[in-house]
Amino acid sequence: MPLALYALTAGAFGIGVTEFVIMGLLIEVAGDLGVSIPAAGLLISGYALGVVLGAPILTVATGRWPRKSVLLALMAVFTLGNAAAALAPDYGTLMAARVLTAFAHGTFFGVGSVVATGLVAPDKKASAIAIMFTGLTVATILGVPFGTWLGQMFGWRSTFWAVTAVGFAAFAVIWAFVPRDAAPAQQGSLRDDLVVLRRPQVLLGLLTTVLGYAGVFAVFTYIAPILTRISGFSEAAVSPLMLAFGAGLLIGNLAGGKLADRKLTPALIGSLVTLTVVLGLMSFAIHDRIASALFVFLLGAAAFATVAPLQMWVLEKAEGAGQNLASSFNIAAFNLGNAGGAWLGGLVIDRGPGLDFVTWAAAFVTLSGLAVALLALKLDAGGRRAACPAPAADQSVRRARKSSIA
Repeated sequence: MPLALYALTAGAFGIGVTEFVIMGLLIEVAGDLGVSIPAAGLLISGYALGVVLGAPILTVATGRWPRKSVLLALMAVFTLGNAAAALAPDYGTLMAARVLTAFAHGTFFGVGSVVATGLVAPDKKASAIAIMFTGLTVATILGVPFGTWLGQMFGWRSTFWAVTAVGFAAFAVIWAFVPRDAAPAQQGSLRDDLVVLRRPQVLLGLLTTVLGYAGVFAVFTYIAPILTRISGFSEAAVSPLMLAFGAGLLIGNLAGGKLADRKLTPALIGSLVTLTVVLGLMSFAIHDRIASALFVFLLGAAAFATVAPLQMWVLEKAEGAGQNLASSFNIAAFNLGNAGGAWLGGLVIDRGPGLDFVTWAAAFVTLSGLAVALLALKLDAGGRRAACPAPAADQSVRRARKSSIA
C-alpha cells in the first residue's frame, strides 16, 4: 500500500478524535461554559448535523478542484475549526466551531475514498478504503481515551489544541505524499453530478447505510447504561470494555475490506447479516457479564466490517460523473444513521419498553437495512438481464437463420 494512503489515514485519525472525544469531556465543558450537561451533549448532535449538511455542500463547491487541493483545503478547515473550539469564549462559539469542523468531515472521507481507490490496483480498492478508515478506529481506541485524559488533567481546551496539532501534521503528510492530480476531480456539470443520485442502486445504497448504522448507534450510544444497569459491571469497567469494542472495530474494518475486494456483493450481504445476528443475540448476552463482554467486541467487529463494503458499493454504482458527490453523501448517511440510532435508542428507553429492548430495536432496524440491500441487488440483477438477450431468444434467432439459409 502506498504512503499516500497512510497520509489519508492520518487525516482520518484527527477527524475521528474530534468527532468522539467530546463525549468524554461533557462534564468539563458544561462546568467551564456554565451550561447543562444535556446542552453540552448537543455539541455531538451539532457535529453530526454539520457532517450531513456539509458533505454535499463542500463536495459540490470543490467539485472542479484537483482532489489533492480539496483534501488540503479540508484539513485547513479542520485545523482552523479545532483552534476556534480551543479559543471559544462561550457555548455558542464552541457550537459554531464544532459545526465548522464537521463540514470538513463528510467531504474528506468522501473524496478520500475516491482518492484511496485510485492509489491501488483494482483488486485492492476496498482494502484501501478500509485502511483509510483505520484512522477512525485508531482514534476510537487510542486517540479518544488519550484526549479525554488530557482534557481532564489540563482542561478541555488542551484537547482541542492537541487535535489542532494533529491537523497540522495531517496537512503536512497529505501535502508531501498524496500525488497531485493533473486535472480537476470532475469535468462534468453540476447537473451531471446530481444525475447520479437518481440511480436506484445509489439511493438504496445510501438508505442501507443509514439503516445499518442506525442499529449500531442505537446500542453504542447507550452502551454504558446497558453494561452497568443490565450486565452488572461497575462504571470503572466500562472503559476497558470500550477498548475491546475498539479492537473489534479495527479487526472488522480490515476484514471487511479484504472480503469486499474478493467479492463485493457477498461481503455486503454477509456483513449486514452478521451485524443483525450480533445485535439480536446481544439481547440475550447482556444479561451475563462474560457474554456481554464478548459481544461488545463482536459488535465493534460486525459494525465496521460493513463500512468498506457499503462505501465500495456506492462508489461502484456511482462510477463516472458525480462519484465524489455520491461518496460524500454516503459518509453523511453514516452520520445520519448515527443520529437516528441515538434518537431511536432514547425513544425505546423513555417511551418504549425500556433499556432491555434497545438491542432488539437495533437488530430490527439493521434487518430493514439488509432488506433494502437485497432490493438493490434484485434491481441490479434485473438491469443486467434487461441489458442481455435471453439464451432462449438467442437460440431461436440462430434456428431462424439456419432455416433461411437452407
